Amino acid sequence: MRPESIADDDAPWQQRKSSQMQVRILEATIDCLVEKGYAGLTTNEIVQRTGVSRGAMHHHFPQRAGLVEAVVEYALYQRMHMFLDSYQTAFKRSKRSNFIEVATELHWRNVQSREFGALLELMVASRTDTDLADFYIPALRKYDKVWADEMMRNFPEWARQWRDLQVASDFAMAAHVGLLLYKPMFSASRTRAVRDLISKTCIDLHNLE
Repeated sequence: MRPESIADDDAPWQQRKSSQMQVRILEATIDCLVEKGYAGLTTNEIVQRTGVSRGAMHHHFPQRAGLVEAVVEYALYQRMHMFLDSYQTAFKRSKRSNFIEVATELHWRNVQSREFGALLELMVASRTDTDLADFYIPALRKYDKVWADEMMRNFPEWARQWRDLQVASDFAMAAHVGLLLYKPMFSASRTRAVRDLISKTCIDLHNLE
């Protein structure tokens, strides 16, 4: 469920109402995953958080698997649009000429979002839950392609540099997730030093011939 398809001003009132309820359910699911993990994600929990009836919940998401599939897509697209909107705003305001530095800083903020927290909980759970892994891993791979296509659509000037940019992006993702997991045991100065190293390394990777 892509965010742009959820709130369509031209859609009939009942359709908009239905979409708004789905968003409430998906947002509550994200909060539940962040706060209680995949094991704590139950229909009863979502009903209590949203105030929707069990009948309405069942109408939109008859099974838990369908709810999780929907929240994966919703969270992934929310992250992508969050990054794109933030990047364009930050790059215009920033005095730094290196767009890699701007993008790396925004990516670090992005992995600390609720949406990423929910996806991380699902990623951890998918290691031992084969049913979850069966649709979660393909969803991530699909999103990876969508992300690349969306970057090319928004920034066509990156096309000739995309291979280097992708390596830098992959490195930033792996490093930022690792730093996120170790952040509770690192001091603020230690975290900042690692973030600076990640940014420098991404710039160096981009500049490789």
